[in-house]
Amino acid sequence: MGKIAVDLEHALARREAEGVEGRVTPRALARGAGWSAADVLCTNGPFDRPFEERHESVSIAMVIGGAFEYRSDAGAELMTPGAVLLGNEGACFECGHRHHVGDRCVAFHYAPDRFEAIAADAGIRSRDARFGTVRIPPLRALAPLVAAACAGVVSPAGMAWDELALALAGRALRLAAGMPAQDARAVPEPALARIAPVLRLIDSAPDDGLSVERLAQHAGLSPYHFLRTFERATGVTPHQYLLRARLRNAAQRLAGEPAKIVDIALECGFNDVSNFNHAFRAEFGASPRAYRLRMQR
Repeated sequence: MGKIAVDLEHALARREAEGVEGRVTPRALARGAGWSAADVLCTNGPFDRPFEERHESVSIAMVIGGAFEYRSDAGAELMTPGAVLLGNEGACFECGHRHHVGDRCVAFHYAPDRFEAIAADAGIRSRDARFGTVRIPPLRALAPLVAAACAGVVSPAGMAWDELALALAGRALRLAAGMPAQDARAVPEPALARIAPVLRLIDSAPDDGLSVERLAQHAGLSPYHFLRTFERATGVTPHQYLLRARLRNAAQRLAGEPAKIVDIALECGFNDVSNFNHAFRAEFGASPRAYRLRMQR
């Protein structure tokens, strides 16, 4: 059983031992321009009253554990792991656990103006930017995003939440509108020209705090359009490209400088040394220390 499922089971066991009512416990994960993300753990069960609330913003939540019934003016569906819950701004909704106990979601909330901008960039007509369904079932197109969210909940260090927020919104909009999850058209030459300066910026200063917002501004594109264009042009996301640039820089310094490994990690943009060690080993097949010894023979 994975850590996410274990944590949910432990929470349900504590509730049973304490004899208390079920409750919903959100934990903030990240926040950016016009969006936020939270890890939401619910211990409600069949003997708890379904709770009614109102979406204060556009809500898109990935179910990562348990199951529950979700109802709003757009319909009613059973939410299961891998499914994506859709909530329109201002819509009232009800969540219940008539046949299940507990659930866990990674929920993203979007300010209306930010969501409308993402919808426009994703090729969604304004009338289709309001969800007409309450659920996207577990689909292969969503699996990488759900897996990334699970990894971020377990180990948040180094997680590109801003990229996930944009990708999730765009993909949910397109799937809910009956469109392919991703735009398969070739990248226009003018868009490619905007990506080249961004690559130079990353390669020249990979240790800087280069968020998607900042990189998009440098390219003169909206964040969603930049993320989509960058990935289609390079084959990787901005975070993946930046991570590898930092790792290459660290590898060069490990081979040619006597500085401490922890200092090199921090100076190359890694705020968490354990995350640096894990990423370095995954990229180069050796720990930073072993790599240095091998290169200095």
